[in-house]
Amino acid sequence: MPALSTGSGNDTGLYELLVALPAQLQPHVDSQEDLTFLWDVFGEKSLHSLVKIHEKLHYYEKQNPVPVLQGAAALANDLAEELQNKPLNSEIRELLKLLSKPNVKALLSVHDTVAQKNYDPVLPPMPDDIDDEEDSVKIIRLVKNREPLGATIKKDEQTGAIVVARIMRGGAADRSGLIHVGDELREVNGILVEDKRPEEIIQILAQSQGAITFKIIPSIKEETPSKEGKMFIKALFDYDPNEDKAIPCKEAGLSFKKGDILQIMSQDDATWWQAKHEGDANPRAGLIPSKHFQERRLALRRPEILVQPLKVSNRKSYEETVESEEIKEDAEYGDISSGTYLAGFRRSFRLSRKDKKTNKSMYECKRSDQYDTADVPTYEEVTPYRRQTNEKYRLVVLVGPVGVGLNELKRKLLISDTQHYGVTVPHTTRPRRSQESDGVEYIFISKHLFETDVQNNKFIEYGEYKNNYYGTSIDSVRSVLAKNKVCLLDVQPHTVKHLRTLEFKPFVIFIKPPSIERLRETRKNAKIISSRDDQGAAKPFTEDDFQEMIKSAQIMESQYGHLFDKTIVNDDLAVAFNELKTTFDKLETDTHWVPVSWLHS
Repeated sequence: MPALSTGSGNDTGLYELLVALPAQLQPHVDSQEDLTFLWDVFGEKSLHSLVKIHEKLHYYEKQNPVPVLQGAAALANDLAEELQNKPLNSEIRELLKLLSKPNVKALLSVHDTVAQKNYDPVLPPMPDDIDDEEDSVKIIRLVKNREPLGATIKKDEQTGAIVVARIMRGGAADRSGLIHVGDELREVNGILVEDKRPEEIIQILAQSQGAITFKIIPSIKEETPSKEGKMFIKALFDYDPNEDKAIPCKEAGLSFKKGDILQIMSQDDATWWQAKHEGDANPRAGLIPSKHFQERRLALRRPEILVQPLKVSNRKSYEETVESEEIKEDAEYGDISSGTYLAGFRRSFRLSRKDKKTNKSMYECKRSDQYDTADVPTYEEVTPYRRQTNEKYRLVVLVGPVGVGLNELKRKLLISDTQHYGVTVPHTTRPRRSQESDGVEYIFISKHLFETDVQNNKFIEYGEYKNNYYGTSIDSVRSVLAKNKVCLLDVQPHTVKHLRTLEFKPFVIFIKPPSIERLRETRKNAKIISSRDDQGAAKPFTEDDFQEMIKSAQIMESQYGHLFDKTIVNDDLAVAFNELKTTFDKLETDTHWVPVSWLHS
């Protein structure tokens, strides 16, 4: 290689040689096309930049640079002492002031630390006992800090060799690029591992400090490069790897809670995915059970309560606060002294025990024990979504046991802004009364038309009471949304999953009762309307009411909790309302995670 030109000598540098090369080759080129190609190649700016960098590094290396001195801080102290003994003029005063500043002293101290260190790489000596029959051996040295190395190992069942089972995305091993899946591990810090169990090797690694040296036989199979995952999922269950007996390495597991958003980094293993919490600055991934694996084992051990329809005791049902013939509003819990009447304000249909058998869903044909068992909540692929100004509002679905105060919270929301919030107008087949208007209190239709709409799946929920049908239609929801209002809908929890569509993009809020002690304290003066008698009289809460409210809420949460976007405990009505109002405000302005299917249908 020609010597580098410094600008003052006559040596030709590599850069100058590159520039002159096309002209020197011109007599030897047959065609103009070839000459043009040479000019293009050797005139490429990126090639010129690389050559310039090479020359700079080469020149720097030839100079063999070393620090001019290693004790700048001591020299500065000596200088300051000597200047103190001289007549102090303005220049000396300024210099002494400068040398006494903490930041200058710190800079000189750092300079000395850097100057006294040798930064040349130090490689471990090659072992003397390398087996001649081995095709290739890698000696790898990794510096261990507090984080795990990010690799799991296993014993090959056929050969008995210790091999690398997986590399955790973003971990130390992955970032080094030196260890790969399938590599055979022979030694760790000079300790032979071929006769040891994986647990013993992990213990050796755990006890090692500083640099760790591995002797590895590289895998012959090539790994396909994997890009960082762009798939995000919402966890629909809680997971603690320390309690999972099936996980291959508990230390590599990633714990999460129901509702957490996870970024999937690798799905190479059909049983164990690699993931990290969305937004986590730590690049290292952890192991989580794959969707298929989790669904399979959850279906096998699923508690009986999860595959049974929502039930309460035979004594009394919490489904009994609906439609008395007088259509009185159920008091539930809270202050209803305002007397404000809201047209079309009806609680969704909750039939009494004697009429419960006629309560049906628009998707009744799909509901079966087999269907519900197959619907095992594990993960749901999600994507960020923010409502645009010109879009319809998302449907808000309220779920909760009777008596929890859901109706009163809905009422307070409507009263707070009747122009912004709206409710559906129910359908009924009963005769219209003199003081009622069609489309205000109810939409009045014939039995034949009602039954036809039922057959055409036009109702979200419907039921029969005193030989009359009542129901909430899909079109009634669309009607509220079309008015550019937020539609407040409360339904049976099993209906929620059928409303989760691209059209409605529902946000589901579960209104949960507080502890039974707080129920006794806060509801002692409240009343609940029961349809067990013809008058639909309001009666005080009883201890049985409280017990069943708690039980009903527990069943709802265990069976349908994975569908809830928000849970609000109605301990104090004013506090719960404020939390509900804040949730609504954020729903309209903030970015939320929604199912991918809603945006990519």
